[in-house]
Amino acid sequence: MARTEQVLVLEPQHELKFRGPFTDVVTATLKLGNPTDRNVCFKVKTTAPRRYCVRPNSGIIDAGTSINVSVMLQPFDYDPNEKSKHKFMVQSLLAPYDMTDMEGVWKEAKPEELMDSKLRCAFEMPLENDKTQVKSESEGIQPVSSFPIKTEHSPLPKSASASLDDGEVKKIMEECKRLQMEVQRLREENKQIREDDGLRKRKVASMSSPHSTSMATSSMREEGLSTRILALCVLFFVIGVIIGKLAL
Repeated sequence: MARTEQVLVLEPQHELKFRGPFTDVVTATLKLGNPTDRNVCFKVKTTAPRRYCVRPNSGIIDAGTSINVSVMLQPFDYDPNEKSKHKFMVQSLLAPYDMTDMEGVWKEAKPEELMDSKLRCAFEMPLENDKTQVKSESEGIQPVSSFPIKTEHSPLPKSASASLDDGEVKKIMEECKRLQMEVQRLREENKQIREDDGLRKRKVASMSSPHSTSMATSSMREEGLSTRILALCVLFFVIGVIIGKLAL
């Protein structure tokens, strides 16, 4: 008696394609559809069981539904001159209405009740352009535009910053030099004032009381302190100017 024609709809129908490189697991998907009003039992078999892992490799497809079967090819040394002889077979049968043991159903099934479809396996290597794209994606490499993109937080390249700030740096250096000369001049004046005050106060000390001497000494200290404060203010101004220019 002739076998029953396959009721499952297979996608693809005749060939499972596996696209390399084959240095890692390569997966092909086989869709099994059940257009009938009966539940259908299925099994997936292969001529090379050590080379493939199938999930699920058996089960029941409810009426009017479909499932996806993942066929995973294990890594191997690919030889383009060697043609694949691997084949798969999808075997099926209509599930009894009162089915309780699926394995028992397979064992008790009559040959004429079994249905099957065969698929061959095909191995393909990607083209050179595809290889580059796959490698880039696997390494997380993203296309880079030809021009650098300036964001709000990204500083200019060092060379560009230097070329743009040459004029500003020159002005800052000249201003620093001028302020340094001013500070030096103030120091010389302060020194001269101290010498003059010392001479004057020695003369006053010889003629005045201890109270007058104390007042003169205090006055000298106040003048020296004022000069130092002025020098510090100038230095702080120089530092502030430099920091402000560099921050721009």
